Amino acid sequence: MKTAKNILEATGLKPTYPRLRILEYLERHENHPTVEMIHDDLVKEIPTISKTTIYNTLNAFLEKGILHAITITGTETRYDCKDVPHHHLLCKSCGQIIDVDIECPYIEQIDIEGHKIEERHGYFKGICKKCLKKKEKR
Repeated sequence: MKTAKNILEATGLKPTYPRLRILEYLERHENHPTVEMIHDDLVKEIPTISKTTIYNTLNAFLEKGILHAITITGTETRYDCKDVPHHHLLCKSCGQIIDVDIECPYIEQIDIEGHKIEERHGYFKGICKKCLKKKEKR
């Protein structure tokens, strides 16, 4: 398994302490966090970390293909470092974004009907199973 340092070095990014901590955070938290979520958690460990540092780091990671930006709502960007193509579910009740494993015949294709595919976005909107269970208990 590659470490955060190996991933950064393999992409030509200097493994600075903030970059390492942000990447490790993303690898540990599969909740598709926003910049604010990342900042709120990391500022407890690194009091001097700024949102600007996080934005710049995430943009560098995006450019190098280390992670993917998810914009389902149109009002916020979430980040995902899972490196296999997959779909997401946005829960309209709690706002959580959840990885969904489904078969999609197009997810791995780089060419569809002569068109070059550079990005793939597959998402669903609905109510997650946790929220459904909460509603059943009422």
